[in-house]
Amino acid sequence: MKSRVKLLAAPYLAWLLIFTIVPLCVVVYFAFTDADGHVTLANLGAMRDYLPTFADSLLLAAISAAICLLIGYPTAYAITRAPASRQRFLILLIMLPMCMSFLLRTLALVALLEDQGILNNILSAVGLGRVTLIRRPAAVVAGMVYNYLPYMIMPLHSVLVKLDGKLIEAAQDLGCSRLRVLLRVILPLSVPGIISGVTMVFVPAVSTFYISKKLGGTSTAMIGDIIESQFKTSYNLNAGAAMSLVLMIIVFICMGIMNRFTGDSEVDLL
Repeated sequence: MKSRVKLLAAPYLAWLLIFTIVPLCVVVYFAFTDADGHVTLANLGAMRDYLPTFADSLLLAAISAAICLLIGYPTAYAITRAPASRQRFLILLIMLPMCMSFLLRTLALVALLEDQGILNNILSAVGLGRVTLIRRPAAVVAGMVYNYLPYMIMPLHSVLVKLDGKLIEAAQDLGCSRLRVLLRVILPLSVPGIISGVTMVFVPAVSTFYISKKLGGTSTAMIGDIIESQFKTSYNLNAGAAMSLVLMIIVFICMGIMNRFTGDSEVDLL
């Protein structure tokens, strides 16, 4: 029986080896070698020049994840309170933008925020004048929130929809107000969904490059932009691999810190 189970897992293990382990080994190899193939730590030492970019990327990704949580949590909770038939329709609306290309969604946001874009045309038409909405960090955050918000709502909804309504009724019977029920019952029980949503938003946001390039311009470069330039412009595979490795380690550390909070939460109604 065990041999059959291992046989069924063979395609997945082969896929994992070819498309995950092997590329990771290639990145590690280039990160610790120079152009001549000699082992060196110079590529990692050069990362000191890009520490501000790493910090900016982490900050913008954290801000985007926090905004997605603030928007996504009440949205997911409102969906779970709707009738079952309406829930399916609302989930479809949440997932519908994901059926469109990521590039098209970003370009649509550019058309909305650019200097001659839709919002500025509306502001100009009502006499408020044009404002700079693009080429700034806030525009990059808006782009990440717009693109990654469904990744926050879906895991939150999957957790909130499974909450036992009897626990909420019991808390209300014990005299808890709606706010206290939210803070003492619903919120602690939804921590796994919060951690999953934050992780699913933070990880792609911290390594994004297309959003920052289109919405942030040259003034808001993220580490993904630097890595892309190393491969496509400077043709420095070793430096690009070293940056990718450092970014990967940072992401793993952040995920490990967030996973520390995913334990079974005890509900305290007192």
